[in-house]
Amino acid sequence: MKGNYWIKNVRLECGYKKENDRVIGTITDLFHILIEGGRIAKVVKDWECFSGNLPVKDAGGLLLLPSFVEKHVHLDKTYMGEKWKACSPASSVIERCEIEKSALASIPTSTHQRSKALLEKLISFGSTHVRTHVDIYPEVKLQNLEGVQQTLDEFSNYASSEIVAFAQHGLLRSGTPQLIKEAVRKGAGIVGAVDPATVDNNIEASLVQLMDLAVEGNADIDLHLHDPGHLGTFTMKRLAILTKEAGWEGRVAISHAFGLGDVSREEAYEMANILKDAGISIVTSLPIGRAIPPVNLLNECGVEVAVGNDNIFDSWWPTGNGDILERAGRLIERYRWTDEKSLSQAMRFITGGKTPLDKEGNQIWPKAGDEASMILIDASCSAEAIARRSERCAVFYKGNLVYGNAGIIRK
Repeated sequence: MKGNYWIKNVRLECGYKKENDRVIGTITDLFHILIEGGRIAKVVKDWECFSGNLPVKDAGGLLLLPSFVEKHVHLDKTYMGEKWKACSPASSVIERCEIEKSALASIPTSTHQRSKALLEKLISFGSTHVRTHVDIYPEVKLQNLEGVQQTLDEFSNYASSEIVAFAQHGLLRSGTPQLIKEAVRKGAGIVGAVDPATVDNNIEASLVQLMDLAVEGNADIDLHLHDPGHLGTFTMKRLAILTKEAGWEGRVAISHAFGLGDVSREEAYEMANILKDAGISIVTSLPIGRAIPPVNLLNECGVEVAVGNDNIFDSWWPTGNGDILERAGRLIERYRWTDEKSLSQAMRFITGGKTPLDKEGNQIWPKAGDEASMILIDASCSAEAIARRSERCAVFYKGNLVYGNAGIIRK
């Protein structure tokens, strides 16, 4: 569905139900929403507001939530659309990269075909914004970028996107910086590297090169940092210093950041304040069996945190279905966020910070003027949606129905 129309009988969250100052539930009610020009134009209670000849869809009491933001995925790496293939054992990141290069070079489907198959999955689960990392290295040059860009162009009316020109195999390798520069010139808005200590073997040179590429190309940064403990936190501190020196606050993200989960709570607080001061955000895929960044502590200190799926059925990891709501469910399990308020507020980690209610229970979404990128979901409230991984019945991007059936009942 495109154009201007009404959606009636949409369930929205109105506040928290409290007992003795304790949140015991979520108050919801049915509303009617006018979509105009890809945005929410009106949110009303009175059915008499309907007039004219605009189409009307009946949501039938389904819950409306902001659509999801997938902050970490690799569209170029996936085997999606290919036959089943498990991962080959590897003893290091370097060996894993060599296995991957060989595997991707030997499969019959193109980067475009495979990335399209995965993107369709992401959209079906409610993600209408995707940050994808695309490997850039001398053997393939910009071929991966071109294939992913073709997919994203074809789906530009279904989802917005960001591309990271990603030096998966090492930023300091001969020829790679020049290829990253070319990728930025051809549309990648973010530059990325991995483990300056253990992949590039030179923390300072790698970080300086990364920042130089970002500044020269006016690009953001997304650094993959798997290095543990104090090796990881030292790298973060150096990146924070370089970020402030370049005036790049608010334009830098660190993915994984496992080191934050290895150090003491006091050291983690210190690092959180450093990250907040430099405007550096953290993206976690919540892997099981690793000490992940302390999301609760980072959130408390005002550090922006997002959840991403990362590898989905590729050379690095054989599992994953693209459902970011399912991935976010790991957060509530890890931190035992089982009460109504904690569950509903956890939604912010997969929506770019948007939640229907603020922490005090005031309704803050949706409002007139908000982009109409949203999901109709079979749940009574956002707490149930994230706890039960509820079914996504319809997904809208800028007012356009991009997945599901919204049920037009009148034209």
